[in-house]
Amino acid sequence: MTRMREEALEAPDVVAAQLAANAARAGALADLLRARPPAFAMTVARGSSDHAAGFARYLFETALGLVTASAAPSVVTCYGAELRVRDALVLAVSQSGESPDLLATLEAARRGGAHTLALVNAEGSPLARAAEHVLPLMAWPERGIAATKSFIASLSAMAALTAAWTRDAALGSALPELPGRLRAACAADWSAARPVLAAAESLLVVGRGYALPVAQEMALKGKETCTLHAEPFSAAELLHGPVALVDEGFPVLLLAMPDATLPGVLGVARTLRAQGAHLLVASAVPEALALADTPLPLPAPLHPMLDPIVAVQAFYLMIDAVAAERGMDPDRPPALMGKVVRTV
Repeated sequence: MTRMREEALEAPDVVAAQLAANAARAGALADLLRARPPAFAMTVARGSSDHAAGFARYLFETALGLVTASAAPSVVTCYGAELRVRDALVLAVSQSGESPDLLATLEAARRGGAHTLALVNAEGSPLARAAEHVLPLMAWPERGIAATKSFIASLSAMAALTAAWTRDAALGSALPELPGRLRAACAADWSAARPVLAAAESLLVVGRGYALPVAQEMALKGKETCTLHAEPFSAAELLHGPVALVDEGFPVLLLAMPDATLPGVLGVARTLRAQGAHLLVASAVPEALALADTPLPLPAPLHPMLDPIVAVQAFYLMIDAVAAERGMDPDRPPALMGKVVRTV
């Protein structure tokens, strides 16, 4: 068993422990945010954590109407800009909490008057010490080069904060069921995708809404663990040009989530099918799976904000197996020298 697979299989237990341990802390932070509502939000992250930060954007904007943007750390570290972020919520996301550019950006945001929050796995890290508030990911040690359980833990922590902040009863009730759905996703049979992706030269990964950051994470893992040229696109953005890439047999991994984006995603699926794409469709919706050349079934829907987390759980185990079929070791990705990447 690879380290990547081992750690991905730990994610359900990580999420269960995190939700229990962080409940009081997330509730207290939510009380503060309701008492002092931020004017806007900004996220600070790199790599898989940046995809997780994109998930926070969708949660904050849909549940709270809180406009959320992604920071460009080079604005601070290379250009020396001071940020005017008074009364904003600045959210930094990191597994290690050690990257100098994230730290510098968070410190600049704090000088600029922002409320600062770090979601980190390493509670004693420089990033955690620099933030006013910390929500620990509690993903235990993650030694694999490819982030898996820390990404899932980032999404669950953001969902828990959103539920507490909004007092959303439906989301709050669904969260305790998430570990069970993740365990079910570990048993999902996605083996039919392995020969398709083992032979692929390129891949499009398509999602929309809450699923788009997960599509971005899936594409990154295709590159990182399989040296597979994989690119993520919004189902809407795909039609503004990139769809021209698709011809007979071109593999497209489509995330069809049972939420408000589903009708549009199904329309895109039909367009891609008409162009000859080989559709790999990850969904719990029978109508979506019926459009697939390679259906990738997911457990029964839980909540629109949580279903994409379940999808990435199934994906991690599948892409680990694809790496082996392509002669790769996902624990030793080419050209990646270590777990922690320090950029300036």
